[in-house]
Amino acid sequence: MTRAFASAYRDPKRALPDPFAVEKLKRVDRPTTRIEDGQVPRVDERDGGFYRAGQGEFGPTVEREYGRFMDKYALSASLLHMSKMLGQEDMVDGVVREGVAPGLEDPIANARHIKELAYFLRSDAVGICELPPYAVFTHSRIDGSPIELKHKHAIAILVDQDWKTSAAFDGRDWISNSMSFLAYSNSGFIACVIADYLRRLGVPARAHHAKNYQVLVPPILVWAGLGEMSRMGDVVINPFLGPRFKAAIITTDLPLAIDKPIDFGLQDFCSKCKKCARECPSGAISDGDKVFRNGYEKWQVDVEKCTSFRCSNQYGSGCGTCIKVCPWNKPDTRFHQAINWSMRNIPFSRNFAVLCDDLMGYGKPDPKAKWWLDVEDVDGRLVVGKTFKK
Repeated sequence: MTRAFASAYRDPKRALPDPFAVEKLKRVDRPTTRIEDGQVPRVDERDGGFYRAGQGEFGPTVEREYGRFMDKYALSASLLHMSKMLGQEDMVDGVVREGVAPGLEDPIANARHIKELAYFLRSDAVGICELPPYAVFTHSRIDGSPIELKHKHAIAILVDQDWKTSAAFDGRDWISNSMSFLAYSNSGFIACVIADYLRRLGVPARAHHAKNYQVLVPPILVWAGLGEMSRMGDVVINPFLGPRFKAAIITTDLPLAIDKPIDFGLQDFCSKCKKCARECPSGAISDGDKVFRNGYEKWQVDVEKCTSFRCSNQYGSGCGTCIKVCPWNKPDTRFHQAINWSMRNIPFSRNFAVLCDDLMGYGKPDPKAKWWLDVEDVDGRLVVGKTFKK
């Protein structure tokens, strides 16, 4: 199956609007990653790797390449352009209509309505949680202004980066950034529409996406039951899409029934797998144990190594190697549904996951499925882009 399965196919006989069998997931009261809520500080969005790269913190070469690592490839530049349009303040926020529309009193009905709307707009997964205070940034990277966001709930939407393209790329070639911003721009569009729709119903709401965040996405995804934290550091893995997605958020005061976090065995799986650490071209992903810091635990990632490689990659635009090689990055076929079920429910099967993944050739590119051009903009001239050969 392709992304169209998740976006367009829904069995009308199922009680839930979700395209995947989320009702079969184990729900838990707390995330599988240890979080001490009162100890987690809010963070400044300007502490992010790409902002620091643009400020020259990782050296002049990375600073220079940061300024072109999206624009040097035509498709990623086009998608970035669209995302920037969606990032304007009047797109993510606006005037709230006076008076709330009738029929919005029931949190359960509201949650169903919003999820149906998100899938109508072509989301691939949706979850809802209370907005954790520590998920709100202290300051914006756009203008350095302080952020005060008091909305009660967060609606998280995921958009698939496309399995067919994922099967064709090698993780670090010219389509990588375009895959990211396909999902960033599409999820941003969906978030902006939902937020605007809610404001037109008289409900405060704001969209948050790649070009205008006021919230930190990973904790919201975890609390909204859309995945668990992974060895890739701040990357959340969804049990059906793996890491092959990007997310946008809508914060709102609409009364909503919330989803519980999920446990599909990822902490055990990531402790054994380590394939992303083995294949990471920058060596940024740790193959060691988790660390507990700032009130939560995670596998550490070297942000400078990761960001510097993605910006300075001379053989492509960006990098998504960890997404490419992750054993959870699979199409939604009957065969993979069965394997997915076993990895979620039979811990012993996880011991063989990486071995079987390697033996079956997953994580390697399928050249027959390649469709994009390898063309780079170099000082205003279009040239054939360099390709990496192992």
